[in-house]
Amino acid sequence: MNMAIIVLAIIAIIVVGFISFTIGKSAQKKTQEKEIDVASGTAKGILSEAKKKAETVVKEAKLTAQEKNHQYRSSVEKEMKGRRAEIQKQEDRLLQREEALDKKDNAFQQRESTLNRKEQKLNREQQNLVKQQEEANSLIEKRQAEVEKVADLTQDEARNVILKETSDSLADEKAKMVKESYNQAQAEADENAKKLVVEAIQQSSADVVSETTVSVVNLPSEDMKGRIIGREGRNIRTFETLTGIDLIIDDTPQAVVLSGFDPIRREIAKMALEKLIKDGRIHPARIEEMVDKSRKEIDQQISDTGEETLFDLGIHSMSPELIKLVGQLNFKIYQGKNLLGHCIEIAKLAGAFASELGEDVTLAKRAGLLHNIGKAANSGVEGSYVEIGVDVAKKYHESPVIIDSIQAYHDGHQPEYMISELVAVAEKIVDSRPGAHSDSLESYVHRLDSLEKISDSFDEVKKSYAIQAGREIRVIAKPDKISDTKAIVLARRIKQKIESEMKYPGHIKVTVIREVRSVEYAK
Repeated sequence: MNMAIIVLAIIAIIVVGFISFTIGKSAQKKTQEKEIDVASGTAKGILSEAKKKAETVVKEAKLTAQEKNHQYRSSVEKEMKGRRAEIQKQEDRLLQREEALDKKDNAFQQRESTLNRKEQKLNREQQNLVKQQEEANSLIEKRQAEVEKVADLTQDEARNVILKETSDSLADEKAKMVKESYNQAQAEADENAKKLVVEAIQQSSADVVSETTVSVVNLPSEDMKGRIIGREGRNIRTFETLTGIDLIIDDTPQAVVLSGFDPIRREIAKMALEKLIKDGRIHPARIEEMVDKSRKEIDQQISDTGEETLFDLGIHSMSPELIKLVGQLNFKIYQGKNLLGHCIEIAKLAGAFASELGEDVTLAKRAGLLHNIGKAANSGVEGSYVEIGVDVAKKYHESPVIIDSIQAYHDGHQPEYMISELVAVAEKIVDSRPGAHSDSLESYVHRLDSLEKISDSFDEVKKSYAIQAGREIRVIAKPDKISDTKAIVLARRIKQKIESEMKYPGHIKVTVIREVRSVEYAK
């Protein structure tokens, strides 16, 4: 009984265990299937997400590629469009040239056909003329033979008789006609010449300006005179040394006078003094600064004057250096008057003459303006102003007409061009006008210029200025060339050369100035 119960218990335990195992296995299987389903779902989700992202990336890549492709295609199409337009333009130009060539070809063909017709016509006329000439010759021979039979004279004898009788009968009449024609032509020529000169003078509006040797500078007050003089006169001495111009301070109210024969130096001194008065600071260093500044400004003023002169006369295309020389004519004196005004007057007269005679008016004005250019360029250059002017004209490639106008009637030179003749005539008219000459001023300027040239001829001299109306020559020596002791010797040598080469009234004071400056900059 107990064994049966035990067996049954064992069997029951086995059955229960089997059932539990089966149930556990089934539960485990279900759990695994669930996990597998979850994992499968997760993997599918990941794959789906990855697939979506991949599709998105592919779409973006396609869009980017399409956009780049579109941009590239647009740029290519734009470039192609530009090239097509350029090619179209070239084709249009080629078509136009081809049409022009066709027109020229047609014109040449028409001309050729016209010439051929004319040539054929000329050939026919020539043949007719030859026939007519032959017929005329035969008729003349027959007539001459008949005349010789009737007159019992040969052809040469008859010609001589006729010529002799005709010459004798017309000799007196011919002489009268020649004389009458000559007198009539001379009277008409004189009348036309007078009209031409009068009309030219009427058309010329050049001003005649008298130049002096002094300039007046107005002062704001009388106290300014003392500041200009400076302590113990140091300012006025510095000013006169740097400019070479006499600064005259007298009893004239609120004014000082600048005296000097060189208009350029006088203008520099005037500009510098006006700047000093306006600035108010007057001392040697400031004076030197203003003089240097005025020298630079006068160079620009000279160029501006030259350009204004060319513009007023209608002359163009001239070298800048030559324009500057034209401006320098404004600071030169010719026979007591402004040289630039003299040249402008001649230029206008020559242009008026050229207009009446059918010549080149602009070239005539250019020749009249430049005919005295050597007087502006002769500073420190050897030779006459004519030779210097010719060299200047050749240097700046002026035309042969200009060169011939500079040489006209100088040193026996005969003009080769009509414009040169007109310039010479204009100069004679201007110079012959009453009051045109003032030899005293010109000789005075020439004497002071010669005085400076004598001093400048020494190697030790940097620059010299004739002041006090030529009664003093102030010489600036090169400090590295001479010593203080040799400066005394230089003054004596200059004095001796002046005495031997010049004639002058009274005495001339020779002052040699040697100045040494040492400049360093503290950094």
